[in-house]
Amino acid sequence: MAFTPRTPRVVAARRLQRRRDRDQSGRFLVEGPQAVREALAGGVVLELFGTATALAHHPELVAQAPRASAVTDEALAALAETVHPQGLVAVCERVDVPLAEALAKRPRLVAVVAEIRDPGNAGTVLRTADAAGAGTVIFAGEAVDPYNGKCVRASAGSLFHVDVVRTPLDVIDDLRRSGLQVLATTGYGSDDLDSLLDDGVLAAPTAWLFGSEAHGLPESLLGAADRRVRVPIYGGAESLNLAAAAAVCLYASARAQR
Repeated sequence: MAFTPRTPRVVAARRLQRRRDRDQSGRFLVEGPQAVREALAGGVVLELFGTATALAHHPELVAQAPRASAVTDEALAALAETVHPQGLVAVCERVDVPLAEALAKRPRLVAVVAEIRDPGNAGTVLRTADAAGAGTVIFAGEAVDPYNGKCVRASAGSLFHVDVVRTPLDVIDDLRRSGLQVLATTGYGSDDLDSLLDDGVLAAPTAWLFGSEAHGLPESLLGAADRRVRVPIYGGAESLNLAAAAAVCLYASARAQR
């Protein structure tokens, strides 16, 4: 018998669409076969919900899940946040780690998203950081919840590949103590990304600070960073989107470090 939207386990899972309930329970939702596959590989899935069709189509995922339950199309639609859900939703344990634990691994490349509110941008930075080889992504200050559904989807599974850390804003001293130079991104930076790349500065272990698209980095972080860096604009565009700027900076470091 398939679960309906009123089945208690479905009702409980659906509450995880709210940040308050995610914070209280330490759980979050992952949607779609690819993200579920990554979550299973990460060992964080507690329960898998799927339509009969989706469960039959992905027997390998059902076999890996500690518990798998069939749900009606209506129940799946209630659990999913996308317009056209892909038939699978998993309840997962949160994966964030303490800052000290992440930095003890001596990552050579770290991305810090400081007070970024847009979940799509934050998830894209997470995905980009993973692709560039960053070991840690830090959500600092009043940043978006990394377990927000849109952020999870935008990360495309990278949420399970890097150390995700949530900290207060004053993170720079900890970064420096772990051997990282701290570079703050700003359109008004005194240092130019290309020059730093040419001069070999980016070969050193680096933490990049990225601020919100609307307000940029807080003054406290800009003032405390080792350098304030701008991405050169060669055409007529006023600026780069946050996620695009992050990609340029992280890949510049990745290239220099290799």
